[in-house]
Amino acid sequence: MANATMRKFGYPDSLVHEFDHWAALVRPAQVTLGSLVLVARSEATAYSDLPPEAFAEQGVAIRRIESALRDFSNYERINYLMLMMVDREVHFHVVPRYSGSRDWEGIEFPDSGWPGPPQLKLVFDLNSSQLSSMRNQLKSVF
Repeated sequence: MANATMRKFGYPDSLVHEFDHWAALVRPAQVTLGSLVLVARSEATAYSDLPPEAFAEQGVAIRRIESALRDFSNYERINYLMLMMVDREVHFHVVPRYSGSRDWEGIEFPDSGWPGPPQLKLVFDLNSSQLSSMRNQLKSVF
């Protein structure tokens, strides 16, 4: 069952990979090329409320995410932001970071905040066709 945060970020249409305790979703508002959201599949609203198995599986999820994003966007660094101010269920915004910009399907994705914090308000909103294409490309390298 999908929680409210998963649905907010487009589940199931944005789903790249589903684990037992986590779901990796394409972030419809791309901060940088390949921005994802790693969402706990439970209803937990506090990180400490997740079961021990979710913490163990999170390591597996992060390794898979980093490998896929390395292939997809050739990031230089990666940021995991646990903000949870608007969307209550446990989740991380995964933001690949790079100097300069990346091009994907003719669209330029600059990292406007490099080398400082990511600029979360400067985003490229994917339309449904772009979201589907990015999701499928990420699935293929996941």
